[in-house]
Amino acid sequence: MSDHHATILWQQSGGPFAKRQYSRAHTWSFDGGVTVPAAASPHAVPAQFTDPSAVDPEEAFVASIASCHMLSFLPLAALAGFEVLRYEDDAVGHMTKNEQGRHWVAEVDLAPRITWAGGRAPSAEQEAEMHHRAHDECYIANSVRTVIRVASGRVAQ
Repeated sequence: MSDHHATILWQQSGGPFAKRQYSRAHTWSFDGGVTVPAAASPHAVPAQFTDPSAVDPEEAFVASIASCHMLSFLPLAALAGFEVLRYEDDAVGHMTKNEQGRHWVAEVDLAPRITWAGGRAPSAEQEAEMHHRAHDECYIANSVRTVIRVASGRVAQ
Protein backbone atom coordinates (compact mmCIF):
# COMPACT_ATOMS: atom_id res chain seq x y z
CA MET A 1 0.00 0.00 0.00
CA SER A 2 2.10 2.94 1.23
CA ASP A 3 4.90 3.82 3.61
CA HIS A 4 4.93 6.83 5.93
CA HIS A 5 8.16 8.29 7.28
CA ALA A 6 9.17 10.44 10.21
CA THR A 7 12.68 11.31 11.39
CA ILE A 8 13.06 11.67 15.15
CA LEU A 9 16.18 13.52 16.33
CA TRP A 10 17.33 13.79 19.94
CA GLN A 11 20.75 15.01 21.06
CA GLN A 12 22.29 14.89 24.50
CA SER A 13 21.96 18.14 26.41
CA GLY A 14 21.45 18.95 30.04
CA GLY A 15 22.52 16.90 33.03
CA PRO A 16 24.08 13.48 33.49
CA PHE A 17 22.58 10.88 31.18
CA ALA A 18 23.09 7.94 33.54
CA LYS A 19 21.08 9.76 36.22
CA ARG A 20 18.28 10.43 33.71
CA GLN A 21 18.80 14.19 34.14
CA TYR A 22 18.74 15.06 30.46
CA SER A 23 16.36 17.01 28.26
CA ARG A 24 13.62 15.03 26.54
CA ALA A 25 13.24 17.77 23.89
CA HIS A 26 13.69 16.53 20.34
CA THR A 27 12.31 17.12 16.85
CA TRP A 28 10.06 15.27 14.44
CA SER A 29 10.78 15.90 10.76
CA PHE A 30 8.53 14.82 7.94
CA ASP A 31 9.03 14.28 4.21
CA GLY A 32 7.12 17.44 3.32
CA GLY A 33 9.79 19.51 5.05
CA VAL A 34 8.07 20.46 8.29
CA THR A 35 9.94 19.99 11.56
CA VAL A 36 7.96 19.90 14.80
CA PRO A 37 9.41 20.52 18.26
CA ALA A 38 8.57 17.54 20.46
CA ALA A 39 9.26 16.48 24.03
CA ALA A 40 8.07 14.16 26.76
CA SER A 41 4.77 15.06 28.37
CA PRO A 42 5.11 17.28 31.44
CA HIS A 43 2.89 14.63 33.08
CA ALA A 44 5.63 12.02 32.52
CA VAL A 45 8.87 13.74 33.52
CA PRO A 46 9.86 16.68 35.76
CA ALA A 47 9.37 20.08 34.13
CA GLN A 48 13.09 20.86 33.89
CA PHE A 49 13.59 17.88 31.55
CA THR A 50 10.91 18.70 29.00
CA ASP A 51 9.56 21.55 26.91
CA PRO A 52 5.89 22.12 27.74
CA SER A 53 5.46 24.20 24.55
CA ALA A 54 6.43 21.22 22.38
CA VAL A 55 4.13 18.44 21.18
CA ASP A 56 4.33 15.28 23.23
CA PRO A 57 3.66 11.78 21.85
CA GLU A 58 0.39 11.46 23.75
CA GLU A 59 -0.94 14.71 22.25
CA ALA A 60 0.22 13.64 18.79
CA PHE A 61 -1.58 10.31 19.20
CA VAL A 62 -4.84 12.07 20.09
CA ALA A 63 -4.38 14.59 17.26
CA SER A 64 -3.71 11.84 14.72
CA ILE A 65 -6.95 10.08 15.68
CA ALA A 66 -8.96 13.32 15.52
CA SER A 67 -7.38 14.39 12.23
CA CYS A 68 -7.92 10.99 10.62
CA HIS A 69 -11.56 10.98 11.73
CA MET A 70 -12.10 14.45 10.25
CA LEU A 71 -10.38 13.52 6.98
CA SER A 72 -12.65 10.45 6.74
CA PHE A 73 -15.76 12.45 7.67
CA LEU A 74 -15.41 15.34 5.19
CA PRO A 75 -15.77 13.29 1.96
CA LEU A 76 -18.73 11.44 3.46
CA ALA A 77 -20.47 14.76 4.12
CA ALA A 78 -19.73 15.91 0.57
CA LEU A 79 -21.03 12.64 -0.91
CA ALA A 80 -24.22 13.04 1.13
CA GLY A 81 -24.73 16.52 -0.37
CA PHE A 82 -23.80 18.58 2.68
CA GLU A 83 -21.22 21.36 2.75
CA VAL A 84 -18.96 21.77 5.75
CA LEU A 85 -17.73 25.31 6.39
CA ARG A 86 -15.80 24.57 9.57
CA TYR A 87 -14.81 21.49 11.53
CA GLU A 88 -13.25 21.95 14.96
CA ASP A 89 -12.55 19.15 17.40
CA ASP A 90 -11.41 19.43 21.01
CA ALA A 91 -10.23 15.84 21.34
CA VAL A 92 -9.12 14.41 24.67
CA GLY A 93 -7.13 11.25 25.34
CA HIS A 94 -7.52 9.46 28.65
CA MET A 95 -4.45 7.66 29.96
CA THR A 96 -4.82 4.90 32.50
CA LYS A 97 -3.11 1.63 33.39
CA ASN A 98 -3.87 -1.64 31.64
CA GLU A 99 -4.21 -5.10 33.21
CA GLN A 100 -0.41 -5.41 33.42
CA GLY A 101 -0.13 -2.05 35.20
CA ARG A 102 1.32 -0.29 32.13
CA HIS A 103 0.20 3.17 31.07
CA TRP A 104 -1.76 3.43 27.85
CA VAL A 105 -4.21 5.80 26.18
CA ALA A 106 -7.33 3.72 26.79
CA GLU A 107 -9.89 6.15 25.41
CA VAL A 108 -10.06 9.14 23.09
CA ASP A 109 -13.12 11.38 23.12
CA LEU A 110 -13.71 13.34 19.92
CA ALA A 111 -15.94 16.39 20.19
CA PRO A 112 -16.31 17.77 16.67
CA ARG A 113 -18.24 20.99 16.19
CA ILE A 114 -19.28 21.28 12.59
CA THR A 115 -20.59 24.39 10.87
CA TRP A 116 -22.75 23.49 7.90
CA ALA A 117 -23.29 25.83 4.93
CA GLY A 118 -26.54 27.41 3.91
CA GLY A 119 -28.49 26.39 6.98
CA ARG A 120 -28.66 22.89 5.52
CA ALA A 121 -27.39 20.43 8.10
CA PRO A 122 -27.91 16.70 8.21
CA SER A 123 -30.30 15.29 10.77
CA ALA A 124 -28.77 14.09 14.02
CA GLU A 125 -29.18 10.53 12.76
CA GLN A 126 -27.50 11.29 9.41
CA GLU A 127 -24.60 13.00 11.14
CA ALA A 128 -24.19 10.12 13.59
CA GLU A 129 -24.13 7.66 10.68
CA MET A 130 -21.45 9.72 8.89
CA HIS A 131 -19.35 9.72 12.08
CA HIS A 132 -19.82 5.97 12.42
CA ARG A 133 -18.71 5.42 8.83
CA ALA A 134 -15.80 7.85 9.26
CA HIS A 135 -14.65 5.86 12.28
CA ASP A 136 -14.84 2.63 10.27
CA GLU A 137 -12.82 4.17 7.42
CA CYS A 138 -10.16 5.92 9.52
CA TYR A 139 -6.78 4.21 9.07
CA ILE A 140 -5.59 5.26 12.50
CA ALA A 141 -8.74 4.05 14.28
CA ASN A 142 -8.31 0.73 12.49
CA SER A 143 -4.72 0.54 13.77
CA VAL A 144 -5.24 0.96 17.52
CA ARG A 145 -7.11 -0.75 20.33
CA THR A 146 -7.97 2.55 22.02
CA VAL A 147 -11.71 3.14 22.45
CA ILE A 148 -12.74 6.14 20.34
CA ARG A 149 -15.99 7.95 21.12
CA VAL A 150 -17.58 10.76 19.12
CA ALA A 151 -19.87 13.38 20.67
CA SER A 152 -21.45 15.67 18.11
CA GLY A 153 -21.71 19.41 18.54
CA ARG A 154 -24.06 20.55 15.80
CA VAL A 155 -23.87 24.06 14.36
CA ALA A 156 -25.85 25.21 11.32
CA GLN A 157 -25.12 28.50 9.54
